[in-house]
Amino acid sequence: MSGHSKWSTIKRKKGANDAKRGKLFTKLIKEITVAASEGGIDPESNPRLRAAVQNAKGMNMPKDTIQRAINKADRDNSSFIELTFEGMLPHGTGVFIDCLTDNRNRTISNVRSIFNKRGGNLGTNGSLSYMFERKGIISLAKGELDPDEFELELIDAGVEEVELEDDVFMITTPMEDFHNVQKKIQEMGLEPESAELQRIPNETMDLPLEQAVQIMKIVEEFEDDDDVQAVSHNLNVTDELSEAIA
Repeated sequence: MSGHSKWSTIKRKKGANDAKRGKLFTKLIKEITVAASEGGIDPESNPRLRAAVQNAKGMNMPKDTIQRAINKADRDNSSFIELTFEGMLPHGTGVFIDCLTDNRNRTISNVRSIFNKRGGNLGTNGSLSYMFERKGIISLAKGELDPDEFELELIDAGVEEVELEDDVFMITTPMEDFHNVQKKIQEMGLEPESAELQRIPNETMDLPLEQAVQIMKIVEEFEDDDDVQAVSHNLNVTDELSEAIA
């Protein structure tokens, strides 16, 4: 997956309207609470929580809102479970959906309904494992950093790729080195705009604009579901497509 496509996803998140931003905040709060429940409320010793907090800060979530989400982990008795779905959308597009839910049946029903309504096919777990690879994706404002020196600093921590676009570093790491790179960036006194594990397609596909817009509308329909945390796909997000769905 090209760095451009990863950056397009970040720009779509940052350019979300108020309604979308509110829904995104809800998903971020859920991730913070679940991460704190599973690994403890200290971000320094809980890599998943540290990443969730960084993402919330990157979306300008107020500090007190973040802290309330962490504190909620101590008193929230609800039990969220993680579910994943894999399938094919029209025009041969592969999609992988990550969910956090307190109602398995509701989530399965909602996801299956979108596949059925939009001409897709819900597959079995593992059916698209060959298409995607989990990697760490970190975005960081360039500021006064020298690109070459910055990349050299990160090599020993396990960075796979460092790209610079619009004065923002897009850093890619193997999944197993994601937290090492996070820690290295923290030790350098830097604050990422976002840091998360993403399912990156091994190869992307190009579609005519009309078909690509159709796919992105289906992706957004999945993303609008409150139980869906992330939707990964193998469609190449071009400038033309980004403008068409803005």
